[in-house]
Amino acid sequence: MSWVVLVVSGVLEAVWATALGKSEGFTRLWPSVVFLVALAASMGGLAWALREIPTGTAYAVWVGIGAALTVGYAMVTGEEAFSVIRLLLILGLVGCVVGLKLVGDH
Repeated sequence: MSWVVLVVSGVLEAVWATALGKSEGFTRLWPSVVFLVALAASMGGLAWALREIPTGTAYAVWVGIGAALTVGYAMVTGEEAFSVIRLLLILGLVGCVVGLKLVGDH
């Protein structure tokens, strides 16, 4: 269950990172509200997952999921340029996150 919570928390990291950018320095209400709610839920989930998953592994997975989804969303929406190299690098990041899960806590 900790891994499911960690993955959901990583997704919420992408939500709060994207909302932070759209808040324009907290001058827009709804993106600021989304940022605060997603941040609290993401951090809470990360903290909960850390009860069973080692800190280094959990943090790397959380950041990797958040970073990959944030940049992927930005490329899909046209906020950032798409390139095959960027896509391959994101897939490499995802592969590293999956690898951390596969090697386990041994």
